[in-house]
Amino acid sequence: LDAFFGQVGADLRHHGAQAYYEPLRDRVTMPRAELFDAYDHYYATLAHELSHWTGHASRLDRNLKNRFGSAAYAAEELIAELSSAMLGAELGLPVTHLDSHASYIEHWLKLLKQDDRAILTAAAKAEEASRLLLKLAGRISTDDTDEASADAALAA
Repeated sequence: LDAFFGQVGADLRHHGAQAYYEPLRDRVTMPRAELFDAYDHYYATLAHELSHWTGHASRLDRNLKNRFGSAAYAAEELIAELSSAMLGAELGLPVTHLDSHASYIEHWLKLLKQDDRAILTAAAKAEEASRLLLKLAGRISTDDTDEASADAALAA
C-alpha cells in the first residue's frame, strides 16, 4: 500500500488530526497512520482524500469550490466515497471505515432525490478518479484509462 500510494505523486503531508484535501494548495493532509484504529483505515481515508485530489483543474477538473451542505459538495463527497470504495476493492481495503461517514448520507439522499441521474454521474466520475489513481500508481495502462473514460462519458 505504501508503494501504491507513493507512486501517485500527490503532495502529502502528515499533520494534525483531520484528513482533508486543499484545492488551492493542491495538497492532501493526513493525520499520522498511528492515529487511526488500524492501518487499513488510514489507507482507506487516504484513498478518499486522493479521490478529491483527482478533481484538481490540472487533472480531472471537477468543481471543488463548494460549501459544506450544498448539493455540489454532497456530489463531490459521493464521488470521493465511491472512488475510494472502488480503490478499496482493487487494493483489498476494508469498508468498515464507511460507518464514520454516515454524516454525509443525509446530504447524499437529498441530492439523489433532487436528481435521479446523480448516482450515475457520481459513479462515472468516481470511476474516472479511481482509474486515474490506479494509472498514476502503475496498476493499469493508459489504454485502459482511455477506454474507461470513454465509457464514463457515455454513462454521464
